[in-house]
Amino acid sequence: MTGADFEIDETQGGAATLRLKGDWTTTGVGRMSDRLNADLSGREISALDVSELGRFDTAGALALAQASKGGVPDGAWDQRPEAGRIYKMVEKLERTSTKKPKEADPFTRTFAKVGRGVYDIGAETILSFAFLGRLMTAVIAALKHPGRIRWPAWVSQAERAGLDAMPIVVVTNFFIGAVIAFIGADLLTDFGAGVFAVQLIGVAVFREFAVVITAVLLAGRSASAFAAEIGSMRMNQEVDAMQVMGVNPFQALVIPRLAALVVMLPLLTFVAMLGGLFGGALVCWSQLNLGPAFFVQRLNEDPMMGQHLMVGLIKAPVFAIVIAAIGARQGMAVAGDVESLGRRVTAAVVQAIFAIIFLDAVFALVFLELNL
Repeated sequence: MTGADFEIDETQGGAATLRLKGDWTTTGVGRMSDRLNADLSGREISALDVSELGRFDTAGALALAQASKGGVPDGAWDQRPEAGRIYKMVEKLERTSTKKPKEADPFTRTFAKVGRGVYDIGAETILSFAFLGRLMTAVIAALKHPGRIRWPAWVSQAERAGLDAMPIVVVTNFFIGAVIAFIGADLLTDFGAGVFAVQLIGVAVFREFAVVITAVLLAGRSASAFAAEIGSMRMNQEVDAMQVMGVNPFQALVIPRLAALVVMLPLLTFVAMLGGLFGGALVCWSQLNLGPAFFVQRLNEDPMMGQHLMVGLIKAPVFAIVIAAIGARQGMAVAGDVESLGRRVTAAVVQAIFAIIFLDAVFALVFLELNL
């Protein structure tokens, strides 16, 4: 086998006779095509000499078609008709192949991206409202027929979402309470009002931090678990099988998880309050020399502490409904591949945390208007 080569004989009028030499094959062409393109640039092929041409395949035909831009004259392949058939087939494909679509300019791409984002938000909103309607229907049906509730599933979900989360909830709120106490002790001592750090810890823990931190932890823990569990069942077509067998997926999958969080989140919030107060009490004892008995006495003497406690506990069931609904909604929306599952699990966590922060702000405005 010899490498592909060529010679160009100049003729009058700028035309040229192209003489092909050697094997014009996949392994023989190599980088010769670049040299052929450069030498034939601006020239018209008036004749083709294939007397020294060896083997000829589609790679050689493509190199010749691209360099000549289809300008090989008719009858040039009379000596090698089999090579002529290969060349004509490749030249036709090269000439008729679809050109790469023109890429839009950055300004248009930016607006297109914004438009797709708005469309996705609108579609997601519509699907979320549809899910909410089905969820409300399932809840009403469960309340009318409590016997249909799958109590073993409810107990299992309550254990996994509630009891198993208790250690991390208590420890996290313990440190939150300690941080509040450190900040309060440092600031209030400068004004000679260090004793009021107890009230600061009580208000912050009862009213905001215990319920919000607990809800955020459950959003990252339970909402992702709900989305992954239900999404995996969607991928394995188990949800479709349940529908075929006459089992309502909302009654079997969503209601037990929703009921478990509605019961367990207020309990976890109360435990989180105790953990936060314990952390704050230890810091007050060590930094301000305010013993545990004095700490509890100061809380009991404040008549507003009970109201702050109720404000925090009122938020918990609402946060629980939002976390469970978002987790189940994203799980039900899994398409059928692993990428979709990962995307939906991430969306469940992000949306649940955003919803908690948003609802907490709404609660703050409502309680402010109600003077609570």
